[in-house]
Amino acid sequence: MSQEQTSLFDLKEIDAENIRITLKEVYASLEERGYNPTNQIVGYLISGDPGYISSYKDARSKIQAVDRAKIVEILLLEFQKNNK
Repeated sequence: MSQEQTSLFDLKEIDAENIRITLKEVYASLEERGYNPTNQIVGYLISGDPGYISSYKDARSKIQAVDRAKIVEILLLEFQKNNK
């Protein structure tokens, strides 16, 4: 890209990518500890109870830093994108 071109930042896409990264990290942490990551994350998303997420590698803190509704939105958008 030359210096004459204007760079555009899509904040929604940056936010979505941060959520994807967080979910991957939390998933990996749960899997590493021997949990079923899908069940644990679904339990958290439905109930809001952070006890479903292990504190191992700060997974609980990471997922709590993201609005649960945003996580569901990203998951649904990914599902739609992958099933067209």
